[in-house]
Amino acid sequence: MIGGSLGGLAAAHELRAAGADVAVYERSAPRTPAHGAGIVVRPDIEALLHRLGVPVEAVGVELYESQRLDADGRAVREEAPQSMTAWDVLHHVLREPLAEVCHRLDGALRRVRVEGHEVTAEFSDGFTAHGNFLVGADGIGSATRRLLDPSFRPTYAGYVGWRGLEPESRLPGELLGLLSGRLTHFTSDGMQMLCSLVPGAGGELEKGARRVNWVWYVNVAERDLPGLLTGRSARRSAYFLPPGDVPPETAERVVRQAEVSLPPALAELVGLSDPFAQPVLDVPPWRMVADHAALIGDAAGTVRPHTSAAASKAFGDAAGLATALLGWTPAQPLPAVALEHWEVLRLDRLVTLAGTGRELAAASGLGVGAGSTFFTGD
Repeated sequence: MIGGSLGGLAAAHELRAAGADVAVYERSAPRTPAHGAGIVVRPDIEALLHRLGVPVEAVGVELYESQRLDADGRAVREEAPQSMTAWDVLHHVLREPLAEVCHRLDGALRRVRVEGHEVTAEFSDGFTAHGNFLVGADGIGSATRRLLDPSFRPTYAGYVGWRGLEPESRLPGELLGLLSGRLTHFTSDGMQMLCSLVPGAGGELEKGARRVNWVWYVNVAERDLPGLLTGRSARRSAYFLPPGDVPPETAERVVRQAEVSLPPALAELVGLSDPFAQPVLDVPPWRMVADHAALIGDAAGTVRPHTSAAASKAFGDAAGLATALLGWTPAQPLPAVALEHWEVLRLDRLVTLAGTGRELAAASGLGVGAGSTFFTGD
């Protein structure tokens, strides 16, 4: 597995269950606990958790309502039960049972060679791995896809997601009462905000130990990205500006914009947070099967975050790939028909979700050339 995030770990579990000997290679050093965001526990995720003996109730905060706030903070609510977990919690749940599996960090994929049924992967730290099938689960900036498709370049979708992941204990009681048990939405021209409670950093589910996760999508012109995504070290981030790396002056701009753009309660939440940022990028759908290799998750193509389906799609990709490879051994020809069937089904799912995500973004005026623009250059 190239990529040790959620899709790569899901693939490791699914392929192990199909009888494969797996190894995971991750280009990043150990990740910070606040990496990522809230994740809706959808059926594809729930299915793998069930096989691992992990009840959804053990990793998710149960929500019972969805509420939409207007600019003055008035709420319209409807019943909408769902379970919310967090990237770091789900990553730990998937990583822990793979303790005996080879898992190497801090080495980027540089080259792949296929000779017969043997695949050789060479990494930036000089390490070389040998196997019989390679799974590229390395996300939006996929090195695997770049090697298979040299023209590959993610494109900027026209807006940025400012995020926060804060202990609920930091919130005043009235604000916490508004958000507890609910998925909260606010939409205005060129922006959208969502927030909910998720488990604590150690998976805690009891009141007082959980976290509030929020994401605020705002249109930002591409020319203004370099200044907005430059960290304290003056290094510009292409995919993720982590917590603690946002310069104070940028954080102040975020708070000021929130105060004039968001309902009072949500502006207060932003002001209490240590924000971080992810530009929204598009990776167009591409082939998912190559010679003794496959792409899953964002490496094969992205879906906009408004669908809340990126993680579950990667889990579904992994489960289907394991089914297609079930029973295959290197002494046999690849199961080409089964792999082609998997590719057709998953690409169809990807194209559908990608289209839905673009429609949801457009409904809020989010995207290139649409809606109001914020955080413009001075």
